[in-house]
Amino acid sequence: MNLNRMNKSLVILCLITLTLGSCVQKQLVKDLQVTDANTPLHLLNPDYPVQYGQTTLDSIKADIDKVYNYLNNVTSTVLENKKDGAVIEDIALIDTNTVFEKGDFRLISYEWGVTYGAMLRAAEVTKDQKFSNYTLDRLAFIAEVLPKFKELEEAHPGYRSPVHSVTSPAALDDAGSMCAAIIKAQAFAQIGEDFSPIVGNYIDYIMNKEFRLSDGTLARNRPLKNTIWLDDLYMSLPALVQMGKQRGEQRYFEEAFRQFWLFSQKMYMPEKGLYRHGWVEGMEPHPAFHWARANGWALLTKVEIINVLPQNDPQRNKLLSQYKRQVEALANLQHGTGFWHQLLDRNDSYLETSATAIYAYCIARGINAGWLDAQAYGPMVLQAWNAVSSKINAEGQVEGTCVGTGMGFDPAFYYYRPVNKYAAHGYGPTILAAAEIYQMLSNKKFEINDSAVQF
Repeated sequence: MNLNRMNKSLVILCLITLTLGSCVQKQLVKDLQVTDANTPLHLLNPDYPVQYGQTTLDSIKADIDKVYNYLNNVTSTVLENKKDGAVIEDIALIDTNTVFEKGDFRLISYEWGVTYGAMLRAAEVTKDQKFSNYTLDRLAFIAEVLPKFKELEEAHPGYRSPVHSVTSPAALDDAGSMCAAIIKAQAFAQIGEDFSPIVGNYIDYIMNKEFRLSDGTLARNRPLKNTIWLDDLYMSLPALVQMGKQRGEQRYFEEAFRQFWLFSQKMYMPEKGLYRHGWVEGMEPHPAFHWARANGWALLTKVEIINVLPQNDPQRNKLLSQYKRQVEALANLQHGTGFWHQLLDRNDSYLETSATAIYAYCIARGINAGWLDAQAYGPMVLQAWNAVSSKINAEGQVEGTCVGTGMGFDPAFYYYRPVNKYAAHGYGPTILAAAEIYQMLSNKKFEINDSAVQF
């Protein structure tokens, strides 16, 4: 056979084979095509960007463990010399060059007050003592070294020790959150003597030393004179009600109620069910920016107060009413992924983790306590947790958290605040949310009914 004729025959044979194969493939695709006639289309799996309807107790516990392992490794209770890094094991050797070993986060801050309380809640619901040990060990360390550092501060005017914000709080940020966490730790572990002076100092600052407006509202003189920060509800009132509960003294509750309603008169917008971030005396007209985390501090404050109020307290129903109205407003603003926006009512602002975690905790807490209907709010709060969970990376770091934020009077300020995995604000709320969702799923089961999560 001629070689050229043979090559032509092979080419023709290949073309015929490819054509037949293509026809067969097209027929198979046609036969496999999903249509209304051959497939129940409503059962197709949606392309969810965040997990939906697959949450388990084991997965939540794994997330808490992951965050705990990271935090336990990067927040040590070690003293060192700031000049040469030498470890100091004997407290008697502490001097003005002694500092806490540097980790990723500070042991004393309002963010870590939230984290300490969250670890206690995680221990309560999971029965895993490593979480409570995290808090108790670090608070014990602070209490142990404080007298020596305080002695040095008194002997060396101008010296600021690593515990300066404990010995000399200068803002509500220094006092309230840490104070509330310490009182909770005292109740949790039945400890007291070493912490009582610390608690007393914090409470004295809140009750007697923080700047106030002429009507008595707790305030600051930054960024403008006579400014109220919504954040300060959380930085003061949970400590007061915890003190009232511990001491059995009504005056602390009364001051907490007074402050809450003074803040609400100026900052709560009932038509929206939301709070403005800040209020400045004399500013007219007054901008209203509904910053997500500040609204979280307000919601968390209400939960903290209601948690300790007796059922028959006359303030309870009034607080619950505002709590429910805010939850209703937040439910209407939740993004489809489960997150909330940095500015709650501006859908082109970014999705933010710490506020989402605070809302997840507060709403799940309402379900667990019987304040909210699980059928109405269970699905959305479960998805809120799924959203937060998606931001826990392999190392246990929480991503997508807005960094510390002052107060602005224009949208750009809030839109472009950086996010960072080292923003301490994300960790306590994430642990709180995980613990409360864990509790919720321990008591209330959900099912997938016609592809939807339902309780």
